[in-house]
Amino acid sequence: MTAAAAPAEFDGAAIVFDLDGTLVDTAPDLVRALNHTLDLEGLPHVSATAVRRIIGHGARAMIERGAALADARFSETRLDALTHEFVAFYRENIAVESAPFPGAVETLAAFSEAGATLAVCTNKRTALSVQLLEALNLAERFAAIVGADAVAERKPHPGHLIETVARANGEITRALMVGDSTTDVGAARGARVPVVVVSFGYPDASPAALGGDAVIDHFSELAHAARLLLAPRG
Repeated sequence: MTAAAAPAEFDGAAIVFDLDGTLVDTAPDLVRALNHTLDLEGLPHVSATAVRRIIGHGARAMIERGAALADARFSETRLDALTHEFVAFYRENIAVESAPFPGAVETLAAFSEAGATLAVCTNKRTALSVQLLEALNLAERFAAIVGADAVAERKPHPGHLIETVARANGEITRALMVGDSTTDVGAARGARVPVVVVSFGYPDASPAALGGDAVIDHFSELAHAARLLLAPRG
């Protein structure tokens, strides 16, 4: 009689990742799309450093914040048109320079092999998220890719994270969020899910001050953090 195989370390765990600034360094292509859009209004370009501070709330917010740096404001109608232009340009140039952060690809593979279910919870539009991950040959790693347009309320609302875990057929009580900003930590806290903050992304505050359960400086540290945060309590 053959003995049953021991369960893999992360069987039943749902590891949920933010996209921009967590899994993928998308800033170079987002900078290009934002500055193309600002050109339409004759506004000054925004630096890569400045863009990294305004990523995470979607294209519309990036345009508003980028324009505000030059004390410019738009009507809702004009903002709609500029957002459309931004998305169209970005769609055509989505992975020119964008690349996974060091160690991300290997970490995803290791989690999958250890039995974890992987998902993406992002304030990027779903179609753009899928397109980007497909261009980087990563989309097939994820059981669910849920953008802001696919839910009633996006991060930091906890419903976005809860819905992502559900679509991945995971259990919220065995989930872990990995992100780089207050929106990620806020969603995790609201959903009562532990959260790991990556220090190398696009944080809107000091990574240590975001309130995560752990901060990592490289993806090679994530498995250890997940092991501790997903350990049974009692």
